[in-house]
Amino acid sequence: MAELVQQRCFNHGFREAVARCPGCRRYFCRECVTEHGGRVMCAVCLRQAERPSSLARRGLAGVGWVARGLLGLVLSWFFFYLVGDILLSVPSAWHEGSVWRVRWFDSP
Repeated sequence: MAELVQQRCFNHGFREAVARCPGCRRYFCRECVTEHGGRVMCAVCLRQAERPSSLARRGLAGVGWVARGLLGLVLSWFFFYLVGDILLSVPSAWHEGSVWRVRWFDSP
């Protein structure tokens, strides 16, 4: 404890230190530390503790891109399948233009 009394804040040299960060082992005043998980930490170490590892972020991002790509491929296939099915259900007279020459109200 005698060691802490003689220390000054790493960020504010004129202030007395009240805690030592377990991550970086530096001394800080009351404004510069916060409690996280039952421990008192500085802001820099807290950001590092909260940030997921780069390997985990890359792995999940890759899965997300692959999943979105597959979903887009399936949706585009389904869209063009429906368009093709609709075009096949249209009678051939419609495509030939002969449907426009027939007068339905003249038919017996």
